[in-house]
Amino acid sequence: MTEEKSTFGSRLGVILAAAGSAVGLGNVWRFPTEVGQGGGAAFILIYIFFMLVLGVPVMISELAIGRHGQKNVSHSFFTMSGNSRPWAYMGWYPVIAGILVLSYYAVVAGWTLEYAYQAAINGFAGKSAQQYAADFGAFSSDVFSPILYLAFILVLTAVIVAMGVQKGIERAAKVMMPVLFLCIAVLVVCSFSLPGVERGLTFLLKPDFSKVDSSTVLSAMGQAFFSLSVGICCLCTYGCYARKDVNLMKDSIHVASIDTLVAVMSGLIIFPAVYSIDGLEPNAGPSLVFITLPNVFQQVFADMPVLAYGFSLLFYILLVMAALTSSISMLEMSASIFIRKFNMSRPLACGMIVLVCMVLGTACSLSFGVWQDITVCGLGIFDLFDFAVAKLLMPIGAFLICGFVAWRVEEKTLRNELTNNGTIPQPFYPIYRLIVKYVAPICILTIFLRELGVM
Repeated sequence: MTEEKSTFGSRLGVILAAAGSAVGLGNVWRFPTEVGQGGGAAFILIYIFFMLVLGVPVMISELAIGRHGQKNVSHSFFTMSGNSRPWAYMGWYPVIAGILVLSYYAVVAGWTLEYAYQAAINGFAGKSAQQYAADFGAFSSDVFSPILYLAFILVLTAVIVAMGVQKGIERAAKVMMPVLFLCIAVLVVCSFSLPGVERGLTFLLKPDFSKVDSSTVLSAMGQAFFSLSVGICCLCTYGCYARKDVNLMKDSIHVASIDTLVAVMSGLIIFPAVYSIDGLEPNAGPSLVFITLPNVFQQVFADMPVLAYGFSLLFYILLVMAALTSSISMLEMSASIFIRKFNMSRPLACGMIVLVCMVLGTACSLSFGVWQDITVCGLGIFDLFDFAVAKLLMPIGAFLICGFVAWRVEEKTLRNELTNNGTIPQPFYPIYRLIVKYVAPICILTIFLRELGVM
């Protein structure tokens, strides 16, 4: 039995749901890491440029494909291609990608939940720098605790998605995204009181183009591409639920703006905090979040334990919200195919996929401990999943999407979809068309080759 309602109830719902999909843990730790390695504000300016010329056009394409078909990704590719059967198989792309991403992403989401719990019980107080590293190593390599958190995240995600598009996904986005922004806003205000605020803001906001080289440009291009989670048909899935009166090009700009704003505001939190202690650098990746920052919060607010407690708790609540908004989209993009294509009920589809993710996620979690010696092509299980998605599925998918809308779809069909059958003027449509036809594919191919180590 299919669900009765299959559209978002409002334009705001579309924007917040898509933004929730884009905004994730990568905005909080990968973006500051990339900025730290790429020269600060100079990297951000290059990143914003590529966000506009690469990320947004691919996002627009995904949303247009999804909305054209209205039912599911497979049906959308099929109908928009003029009933070409091979393109219908793209409908399985979000199923595979969604399951792979959710399997390992939920492991890290579980870590954020554990750290939110530790912050709530004041578990970070009175520890040395070495203890934070030891505690994270012990927790992540434990056999049982991370798997319990993994199960909790997956079940919570399944409950939300099983409630439906409007009552589950849209309602959750309308609650969690404002909470996420509230947490960020409060933390940014607090960070301005830290002793390292001047150095942090200078690094973040004053461009130093002397540090920019070809590697910086390529990294910024890759970050812009991956930040929006384009290429795995997640936004195609959400596009299926967008009403016909929604301005896809305008709303794509809004989503990209929210995503960029969250990333930059995360930098406003992290850089002043890290620069408050001599010798620390904000380019440590995941260890920055789970090892460095708990230590920073305790040291900076050593004389004000209440602030140390509040800052830590709010920061990890922020991480949980960011993780959950993305995990919801990952499950929906997989479940939607079974719901729409096979008339499967939402609870059944969600339950089936979560069971698969639980098995695969358990393997990913154990790769930090008892299964750490199991490798494929030199990669552990967790890293293998990340490699398959970030370096293979995402760039290949984005390349196919650009090729599809530029060369397979009739130009009139695409124009009608993006102008709402001529009712909404789109003066930038010719530029968009040029980008997806030539510029974006070249950029995506460059990222793909670089990530594989060819460039």
